[in-house]
Amino acid sequence: MRQGLGKESKANTVEFNQAALEHLDALYGFAMSLTRNRTEAEDLVQETYLRAVRAFGQLLPDSNLKSWMFAIMRNIRLNQLRHARVGPSFIELDSEEDEGNGFKDEAAQNPYDVYVSKLERQEVRAAIERLPVVYREVVVLRDIEGFSYQEIATILECPAGTVMSRIGRAREKLRVLLGQWQTQIV
Repeated sequence: MRQGLGKESKANTVEFNQAALEHLDALYGFAMSLTRNRTEAEDLVQETYLRAVRAFGQLLPDSNLKSWMFAIMRNIRLNQLRHARVGPSFIELDSEEDEGNGFKDEAAQNPYDVYVSKLERQEVRAAIERLPVVYREVVVLRDIEGFSYQEIATILECPAGTVMSRIGRAREKLRVLLGQWQTQIV
């Protein structure tokens, strides 16, 4: 049993904490897209953070910390899915709608515009959720998190051309899903 961390490990942990904090919200968003469950997403972020802090000393100095952490998260989730056994499923009791962001700007706007904007956000979110996992992953990584095609290819461990074709297919599916919504409200 280890008595404690050495000075080098403590320094690595402090350095990692400082660098990784800015990515926690993005990691949580990606975890939500992978799990579709708040509790599982929180657990996935914690497991990702734990594994990343343990391996941080092995990361090359010029590496992209954010994409490295996203790759760790995706691999953890894939392993969880591979090893999942049939068991009881738990239902999240808390509301998924925590719409605390944007109140300042929305308060000054026309209430109808705020309402339509909220409907559009909800519909886009719902359309992304209806995508198959391979398409949902690339949309979240590219359009929400802003990763480059090459960074996504590294995270997903596939060629950049595959990433581009998946993004194209995903966007086309979103156009169809959102086009159906638009015709319903007109």
